[in-house]
Amino acid sequence: MKNESFVTFFYILPFSGDIQYKPIIPTFFFLIYLVGVLVNSSIITVICLEVQLHKPMYLFICNLSIVDIFYTSVTVPKLLHMLLSGEHIISFSQCYTQLYFIITVGTAEEILLFVMAYDRYVAICKPLHYQQILSQRNCTLITFGIWTTAFLNSLMFVVSALNMSSCHSNIIYQFFCDIRSLTKTTCRATQLFFAIAGIEILILGFVPLLCTFISYVNIFSVIFKMKSKESRKKAFSTCSSHIIIVTIYYGTCISGYLIPPYSDVLDLVFNIIYTTIVPMMNPIIYSLQNSNIKTAMLAL
Repeated sequence: MKNESFVTFFYILPFSGDIQYKPIIPTFFFLIYLVGVLVNSSIITVICLEVQLHKPMYLFICNLSIVDIFYTSVTVPKLLHMLLSGEHIISFSQCYTQLYFIITVGTAEEILLFVMAYDRYVAICKPLHYQQILSQRNCTLITFGIWTTAFLNSLMFVVSALNMSSCHSNIIYQFFCDIRSLTKTTCRATQLFFAIAGIEILILGFVPLLCTFISYVNIFSVIFKMKSKESRKKAFSTCSSHIIIVTIYYGTCISGYLIPPYSDVLDLVFNIIYTTIVPMMNPIIYSLQNSNIKTAMLAL
């Protein structure tokens, strides 16, 4: 017989040993969180205040900074509270709320990275139609569509996950409630959950990545045909920061999915990278690569 039960709380145990003797761990996460929030907030402020940056590319960069702030804010403050207080219990509702927002920002970032690649494709391959294709109205609709899709997708995913029965240990060896850790605590998952998970990975994971790849194939084909070396350099410089971010983000996510289910340590490492370190690095990469953002930040 299956010993199924309804779990009312989870134990979050990301690190082994006594945390009281490892003050460097909460200090590390606090600094990562502080730097990430400050730098992303600075970029949002600069783009909002500087009229010259009121363009589609910077609108999407602003949204990426919002996503990065949410990424760290959903996970790190709760982790710091657990590490400093020693209270590693998280309620069922808190756990699934955290899961909901993690999936939301993850979905938003995947779609947003493709939209940013499409923005560069239109700017380089169809410059005469740029203002028409990416008008203010269209950019507003795209932004609204990104967040609406992200919230609705996360809602469907979490609702299907709520139907899973928990009969194993309610200990999560992770620093936040992610779906991979939660499935390890269950003994029965519904077909609806696996169906939604598969559709999500295909449509909101693989398809945006494929479209991003196709966009850059077309971009590079146009860049290599440019006769002027200066034009090629300028065109490539507008794409380089986005290419770096896409490579880091998808490289980390794909590596995380390839980790064997029993490798809790590696799973923890990759989750730390893409939910805390990558959101901190994104704005730094963009600010270092984009001369307009650097100039605007220095002018404030």
